[in-house]
Amino acid sequence: MRKPIMAGNWKLNKTPNETIVFVEEIKPLLAGLNDVEIVICPPFTSINVATYLTKNTNIKIGAQNLFWEKSGAFTGEVSGDMLKELGCEYVIVGHSERRQYFGETDQTVNKKVFAAFAASLTPIVCVGETLQEREADKVEQALSAQIREGLQGLNAKDHGKIVIAYEPVWAIGTGRTATPAQASEAHGLIRGLLGEIFGEAAQSIRIQYGGSVKPDNVKELMAQSDIDGALIGGAALKADSFEKLVKYK
Repeated sequence: MRKPIMAGNWKLNKTPNETIVFVEEIKPLLAGLNDVEIVICPPFTSINVATYLTKNTNIKIGAQNLFWEKSGAFTGEVSGDMLKELGCEYVIVGHSERRQYFGETDQTVNKKVFAAFAASLTPIVCVGETLQEREADKVEQALSAQIREGLQGLNAKDHGKIVIAYEPVWAIGTGRTATPAQASEAHGLIRGLLGEIFGEAAQSIRIQYGGSVKPDNVKELMAQSDIDGALIGGAALKADSFEKLVKYK
């Protein structure tokens, strides 16, 4: 049985002081909830305070990115070991905004997946098609390339160390959401591709949906058999809406 994972990606939002306010507000709202894994991914500057405030709670902390080298002359980059020492357990890899604005490729995603493993972090690997690819009926082709190249070199023993986030690029921050049927179809495609790589082990890999997830659509999305959680953007920035998403049942 795959345990649902609800992760909030704060993107470029919340200072350390704003993080304190949010975490102190959300902690009592989610206390004692153990049937869902809860993750928040603040900016690098707020990770330290977030991990301190969530210590001994049911809230885990992730980062939004990492570099594939452990150290060196890489100005502005952050390594997996640095994130682990701060208390991170998860790291987002290959988000569509990283691909769009900062030149991330399936090859750099692959390097970052292995860097996450080396630091004992669980990578949340993002995949998804653009509007042009969907309209050209190339969803399966796009997902196949991202999965096969992004996870190249992994073997069955690695399957328990990874989360996949399906994020249709055309639905991120646009207010548009894939219908439950569209999301279910894409998740089924991803599960099949993972099966070709990992065999039966693919049945235990969690696949999140990301793309304008909100309290009013989360229940229907989570009812789909291959959707195991959500990677949440804007709706994760307010305690009341994040609570509703985590408590989608």
